[in-house]
Amino acid sequence: MSAFAVKAIDHVVLTVKSIPKTVDFYTTRLGMKHEQFVSKGSERCIHTFIRISRHALTFGAQKLNLHQHGAEFEPKAGHVQPGSEDLCFITDHPIDQVKASWQSADIEILEGGKIVDRTGAAGKLRSVYCRDPDGNLIE
Repeated sequence: MSAFAVKAIDHVVLTVKSIPKTVDFYTTRLGMKHEQFVSKGSERCIHTFIRISRHALTFGAQKLNLHQHGAEFEPKAGHVQPGSEDLCFITDHPIDQVKASWQSADIEILEGGKIVDRTGAAGKLRSVYCRDPDGNLIE
């Protein structure tokens, strides 16, 4: 038995080929907000840290931190690569509206272009799938 239990996910890191393309997709197609923030990087000399400008996409109480492929921040996952995520997002909007929005933007809808029934963390849901600019699966 564990000494503690995880409560929620705070953020997920996406390693991407192009931060601007990723920001454009997630803000214009999924309604997320782009946030820039500064963090301390590696120590240059005693008590002097390099300040690094970073990017995130925020939604609800969560966020996706973005790492530029080949220039990831440490520490990072053991095998980072663009297009290796499978993400399911929840919206308050009807799934038919999501599908129509993606179709009008010429985004390829997977699963034969259909809305499909799935089971998520909170139970049954209706899903539509596409890929982001890096090939990550978006549900």
